[in-house]
Amino acid sequence: MTKLIGLAGKSGSGKSAVGGTLASRPGIEWVDLDRVAWETYEPGTETYRRVVERFGDEIVAEDGTIDRGDLAVRVFLDPAAREDLEAIVHPAVMDRLEAMRSEHGRRGTAFLIAEGALLTTSPHVDASVFDAVIWLEASDAVRETRLTADGRADHAARGDGLSPSRGAIVVDAEGSVEEIVGRVLKVLSTL
Repeated sequence: MTKLIGLAGKSGSGKSAVGGTLASRPGIEWVDLDRVAWETYEPGTETYRRVVERFGDEIVAEDGTIDRGDLAVRVFLDPAAREDLEAIVHPAVMDRLEAMRSEHGRRGTAFLIAEGALLTTSPHVDASVFDAVIWLEASDAVRETRLTADGRADHAARGDGLSPSRGAIVVDAEGSVEEIVGRVLKVLSTL
């Protein structure tokens, strides 16, 4: 059976770089839960209907999709709106993740790495579906340097309130991607 591993950490901790590098290894696949979330509210889905019902037709772009930028601004400025969005989207993401785990199990994938910053904080994420959650821990200075290099300096403050959940395995996320991947692989070898 495929082991489902959550990969979490603050913005700039290296989640995407580590996840993508791990996915180049045999038996390991990686999924970005932000992308899965976006897929859950594509036009025609139940999640799309519920998001539009909650936030109004104003968030629908000309092409009929939800304008993620507009939606992000609304929920970033309003904690109650963010909670409402998470209550709609996160359960749908978890359903999709379970389906993906089954698909990967049939393919013989050993580990499915699910990257998502909110894995450790959302009350709508069923932590029991994960075999382990790995939290990448990097200093604010390292995170800011990475985000600036990627042209995402505006993301530096995102996730500042996040911290590892109880039971998360904290991995040092300083150094090169290869060094961090090596540390994560050591953790995976114990699971």
